[in-house]
Amino acid sequence: MAAPKTTVWQLDPHTKAKHDLLKHYLGGWFPVLSSYNGRIVFLDGFAGPGRYETGEPGSPLIALETLLSHSHFAKMKCEFLFFFCEAKKDRFESLTEQIAGFKETRQPWPDNVKVQLVHSEFSETATSLIDYLKSQKKKLAPTFAFVDPFGFSGLPMRVLAELLSFSSCELFVNYMVDHVNRFATAGNVDHHLDDLFGTTDYKSAGTVTGKTRQQFLHDLYEKQLTDVCRFPYVQSFAMINKTGHIGYYLFHGTRDVKGVELMKDAMWKVDPGGGFRFSDRLAGQDVLFTESSVDTDPLRRALLQRFSGKRVSISTVEDYTLIHTPYRKTHLRSPVLTPLEKEGIIKVERPGRSGFPKGTWVTFP
Repeated sequence: MAAPKTTVWQLDPHTKAKHDLLKHYLGGWFPVLSSYNGRIVFLDGFAGPGRYETGEPGSPLIALETLLSHSHFAKMKCEFLFFFCEAKKDRFESLTEQIAGFKETRQPWPDNVKVQLVHSEFSETATSLIDYLKSQKKKLAPTFAFVDPFGFSGLPMRVLAELLSFSSCELFVNYMVDHVNRFATAGNVDHHLDDLFGTTDYKSAGTVTGKTRQQFLHDLYEKQLTDVCRFPYVQSFAMINKTGHIGYYLFHGTRDVKGVELMKDAMWKVDPGGGFRFSDRLAGQDVLFTESSVDTDPLRRALLQRFSGKRVSISTVEDYTLIHTPYRKTHLRSPVLTPLEKEGIIKVERPGRSGFPKGTWVTFP
């Protein structure tokens, strides 16, 4: 029986883009983490009803399908534990039905893939899991937490920090900055904002306006993910809507450079479509994630400024590109360094005759 429209809804282009990102990222994350861990966890904090109005799969089915259809799944011997949390009764019932139907199509179900459906708020589920692990004196297995709420309530910073404190845990969260911007100085939802940020510093947004105010709220959330959750690598990607305004940011937090690389690759592979665009800022300029026509001028300017007058290894330049700019490693050599060398702007010392192999040193003007 089809679920009522109050339970399911149409799949928006920006949501499809998020799901495509999730699929691309997990396609790399599952084999990497499973190769050296006995158990890994995927936690979906706001799982939804399982499918959309016209049958498209939701994030729980996408995560399961990505794993089970992976070309290397047979070689992944660790245990995969999926937690799908949904607080609303009708959506939870729909999700339960959809997961059961999916399992029927994938029989025999693999013994090392466990699915747990949780009918509660994300924060309650996370707190219960933290309390259980503390009582058992155990650490959480490497976890990828996908947190995609409809607003900004039910997403406490302190809970994220405790839940994802283990070194191999990662966070992919939808930060609804447009909603936050609207209510940051309203005074009637401060308890939710206190939880969201883990601080009351957001109230300073009242002293600024326009894009400066939105950037302030973005920077504060990024700072809290770094300081409170202790993610050394935090990336954010703006989702720009049809009117040219930022609707929300997608934040990714990880403690491993490999996670940064996987997310960058996923971002550049996904075409948001439907009039929506991903972007980031570098050297004061928007960088659009359009693989077919990559503008690498902001990267060129950033490298010349960052390494001005320095002789650095190619590994240092790569790490800077990956960690501190929106670009991938593939955008560095041929699009940027090769033209700079041909123009006589940089000097290159390499162990071979060409290219920028390991052991290469670059001197910037």
